[in-house]
Amino acid sequence: MENRKSKIQSKREGLSRRNVLELGALGLAAAMLPGQALAQDKKLKVAAIFATPIEEPWDHQIHVALQKAEKELGIEYKWSEKVQTADFSRVMREYAQGGYELVLGDAFAAERESRRTAKQFPKVAFLFGSGAGPAEPNFGVFDNWIHEPAYLSGLIAGKMSKSGTIGAVAAMGIPEVNRLVNAFFAGAREVNPDIKKKVAFIGSFFDPPKAKEAAIAQIDAGVDVIYAERFGVIEAAAERKILAISNMSDQSSLAPDTVITGPVWDMYPTVEQAIKLVKAGVFTAQDYGDFSRMTKGGSSLAPYHKFDKTLPADVKELVEKKKAEILDGNFRVDVDENTPVSD
Repeated sequence: MENRKSKIQSKREGLSRRNVLELGALGLAAAMLPGQALAQDKKLKVAAIFATPIEEPWDHQIHVALQKAEKELGIEYKWSEKVQTADFSRVMREYAQGGYELVLGDAFAAERESRRTAKQFPKVAFLFGSGAGPAEPNFGVFDNWIHEPAYLSGLIAGKMSKSGTIGAVAAMGIPEVNRLVNAFFAGAREVNPDIKKKVAFIGSFFDPPKAKEAAIAQIDAGVDVIYAERFGVIEAAAERKILAISNMSDQSSLAPDTVITGPVWDMYPTVEQAIKLVKAGVFTAQDYGDFSRMTKGGSSLAPYHKFDKTLPADVKELVEKKKAEILDGNFRVDVDENTPVSD
């Protein structure tokens, strides 16, 4: 798992194709696309394949979105977790042969295997987290483009730090992680150009003890607000009584007196769009990344919860102002995928 996304460091494909065609524009091409229009009384069978334990935040958000779709869109949902690269193709085939019309998941560690298998089932729609572009005719891709709320979180961190040093403990120095950490620090430095940063990569997507250890080291070095890009960091922040920014989901419940807010990834807009297209028989190999952005409802800033009463008014006003500018298209958060380093 630890190298499931390492291939992202190679040349990224399709970044200029971050626009998913609207349903109405696809009707004429239906004859060439995987699947036929689904009968209204037939439940769409959807499966997900996850390389990590379902508790891992990235895959967990996909799972949560599919559970919501099961309730609200009436799909039939089944999933597999901790699927090793060697087993990925087999699990894909089992779902495809089992009548599942849409298969989602995390293909970073199995890019070649997943794409090769998808071609064997052209009538099945596949939509996977991937560091490369889509592949005709039926392999769509997505990623967690939540750098905008990460930037908003950085504004708060920069304002709330008393020591002038903030930190981030993240998985590894790959583009999808780097852009979040860099956006966080960019927000902090916008409000405090002199802020110092500490960065640590744990080399894993799910190793809470290692993340906690790295966080403690940063706190000992003077960090008083920390970005918990990985699980385990919030526990350290709570024990050492410093402020924390969560990641992927609203994690205030883990430490209500510690977690101010954090970027939230909502995969439901992506899932909803894919299901709509598959039901209509017009799913295509597209990059669905735009559906993770704030303007599409795919990302947001978690509620302040207890901090709503203690966060300074000027900080909340600044965040709301920048959020409105992002949603109106008047402000764009830069995408910086270079690996950050400590000051």
